[in-house]
Order: sequence, then C-alpha cells, then structure tokens
Amino acid sequence: MSDGTTVRQVSRPPSIRHSYLEHAHPLAIAHRGGAGDYPENTLEAFAASLALGFRYLETDVHLTADGVLVAFHDSSLDRVTSRTGAIADLRWAEVQQAEVLGTDGSVGRISRLEEILDAFPDARFNIDPKADATVDPLADVLDRTAALPRVCVGAFSDRRLGRLRARFGERLCTGLGPRAVARLRAASLGLPVGRPDGDVAQVPVRAGKIRIVDRRLVETAHRFGLEVQVWTIDDPIEIGDLLDLGVDGIMTDRPQTLREVLEGRGLWAP
Repeated sequence: MSDGTTVRQVSRPPSIRHSYLEHAHPLAIAHRGGAGDYPENTLEAFAASLALGFRYLETDVHLTADGVLVAFHDSSLDRVTSRTGAIADLRWAEVQQAEVLGTDGSVGRISRLEEILDAFPDARFNIDPKADATVDPLADVLDRTAALPRVCVGAFSDRRLGRLRARFGERLCTGLGPRAVARLRAASLGLPVGRPDGDVAQVPVRAGKIRIVDRRLVETAHRFGLEVQVWTIDDPIEIGDLLDLGVDGIMTDRPQTLREVLEGRGLWAP
C-alpha cells in the first residue's frame, strides 16, 4: 500500500503526440465534471471543477430525436433528472427542461456539447460518444468549434473510434476501445501482439474479478507510446497506489479528494 508521501514511477510517460496531452503528469481529470460532488455533466459541474484548479474534464454525449448533441451519460433521463424518457426519443426542447440533480441537492441543466466547448475554451475534454448515432454529429461539432487540439475521444466501441480516426486521422487524440485494451493486456502478459490503435488506454482497475491495471500493463503501454488513465478512482489510498504504478492520469468523481492526494505528493499541477 502507498504511504501517501512518495511516488515510484516505473517508466516515463510516453512522448507527447497530441496537444491534448501537453500537461504535467499525472493528469487530474474530473469525471462527468465531478459527479460525486456536483450535478453530473452540467455547466455547473464543469465550472466548479475548473474553479478548483482542474483543467481536464470528462463528459459523455447522446443525440436527441431532432439531432442535438447533448452532454449526458445515460441513454434516458430517469436516473439523475427531474424527468423521464429516452434522450433519443425526445426533442431538445423537452430535454433542456430537465433538471439534473446533484448528490448534495444542487441542481444543474443539460447542455449542448457545443455550448460547453464554447463556455470553457481553455478546458480540455475527454468525450465518450455513447451511441453509434452520436459519431458523425460529434465529428461535426469538433470541426465546427475547432476543438480537436483540446479533445480526446474514448468509447466502449472500437467501431465508433475507428470511424472518428478515419475522418480525422492523427489530428484527433483517441482512447483504446475494448478490443484494443484486450490487445494491450495480452501484450503486457508477453503475448506476441502489436501496438493497438489509439493514444490513451483509459481503463478501470478491474473488470469484474480480473485485474487490468498493474505494473506490466503500464510499462507495456509506455513502451508502445501510450498513456494510461484510470477511472473512476475516488479513494485516496487507491489513488496513491496507482500513482506508484506510474499511471499517467486519474479520472475521479471527487475532484477535491484527488487534488488533496496530488498536493500531498507535490504533484498538483493546475
């Protein structure tokens, strides 16, 4: 276990390939803007994490029935808002009426992705397109807002990521899809597989009972020129253990907690 005071990094972070990754490591990333502290994926959450000193924010996107790309995690409004219904079945005029309820009782509103990118021009965003229908609208928004240099796209779909890479090439920073993560893990175990497509392995510590993030995976990723960012980590001890493994970034629902751990190690770099 980490004692919270030292950092042992097993290998250097890989060389920078995208301006999105031009930052002192490790990256501190507010997951859904800080879903444990604020109304998730809202302007209010992003503003609060930025005020705390975060520069990197994670969000998700869905498409409304009339083609508006919104920052929201679930496919339906039911879990965290005052309304119900599948976003894909609702028009933007209906979706924008929903109040997003924070864990502390605070309230936010659902916003268009374009509005969020415009509102925070100095922030960098990790964006997860949650459905196939979001891919082309997301690409259009990134083009229209000239946001490619400050965006990384990660998804639970190799196909979606492949479509975006086909459109933008190396101009877009991308995460590894599930099959690519499996290739990276296989390589870390010594199997003869090549470098997977992408720039960042954004992974959980475990998938069920299977451990994904360990020293071998981090070292293999760095050898391939890939970063390792781990989600979603809120426990201070676990944050410290992952830093000791040399991970390049941590996504958290508790921005204040992550900041305190990094400050304690002299690693906070807003």
